[in-house]
Amino acid sequence: MDLTQSIPVGSSGTKSLVVTRDVTVARADESMPAVFATPMMILLMEMTAGEVLQQYLPPGWISVGVVVNVKHLAATPVGATVVATAEVIAVGEGTVTFAVEAYDGFEKIGEGTHVRAPVEMERFLKRVRRKEGKGETEE
Repeated sequence: MDLTQSIPVGSSGTKSLVVTRDVTVARADESMPAVFATPMMILLMEMTAGEVLQQYLPPGWISVGVVVNVKHLAATPVGATVVATAEVIAVGEGTVTFAVEAYDGFEKIGEGTHVRAPVEMERFLKRVRRKEGKGETEE
């Protein structure tokens, strides 16, 4: 079932996060400055895109990230609020592509594209359980 065809190009959303030490590079490496970590910026972008897509999926379905192509453009200090945006720019067979950006109240700190794919949660979890050695094999 290709659920992506019902997702309108132009759909968008935003999500914000206040930068704390827990989401900085310094949390993982004390020799680095306490600025917003690139993986956390990407996570915020992915979560924003996921929320946009979720509203178009039926119960029992989620979306997973399959491609990330993002530039981190500027550092953001602890205390700043980062706002991520995600807008559907293309709908393919089984995937949805987003333009993603992040701002910190001073400037754009990140931009790029992100691709997500809808998956049925139970089928997804069966595959994970199989890797954990807890489930049956999937055909």
